[in-house]
Amino acid sequence: MTRNLFRTLAATLAAAGVATAQQPAPAVQPVPVPVQPGTAVQPAQPVQPAANLAAYRAKDIIGTKVAIQSNTAVGTVDDIVFSAGGDVEYLIVAAADGKLTTVPWAAATFNPAQRTAVVDIPVQRWQMMPTYTVQAYPQFFTPTYRTEVYRAYGLTPGEFRRIERRIERR
Repeated sequence: MTRNLFRTLAATLAAAGVATAQQPAPAVQPVPVPVQPGTAVQPAQPVQPAANLAAYRAKDIIGTKVAIQSNTAVGTVDDIVFSAGGDVEYLIVAAADGKLTTVPWAAATFNPAQRTAVVDIPVQRWQMMPTYTVQAYPQFFTPTYRTEVYRAYGLTPGEFRRIERRIERR
């Protein structure tokens, strides 16, 4: 009876266009490799992570002190904004007066040991950056906003860099 109920439910969901979980395929047994007598077999070695990859935990980023050129403190990381693809897109920097500034992730260089981040822009440019409050967040992913924010830091948003590379290859 329970099986019929699940089959009916699955058929109803499929008819409605809802994806249902598929049963996993049976595991494929590895093909044994013949070993000649007297042949030494090396044990498997663990894969070593690339030395140049940096990984950060959100709790280590939020609260990080942020400075700009000439080591001028401008605030702390208040929030992190992720893209639809799950990548970190922006840092939200909170100043002492409560105003927030959007900083592209690529514009910040982190020192996790000291819990600091440096954004390589001059003080004058930082002072001209648009600010907002918690009550009035911007639309982070509108093309105009993204382009303006990245351009302010001398960067190009990721999808535009990919388009430029495709154009250069032609």
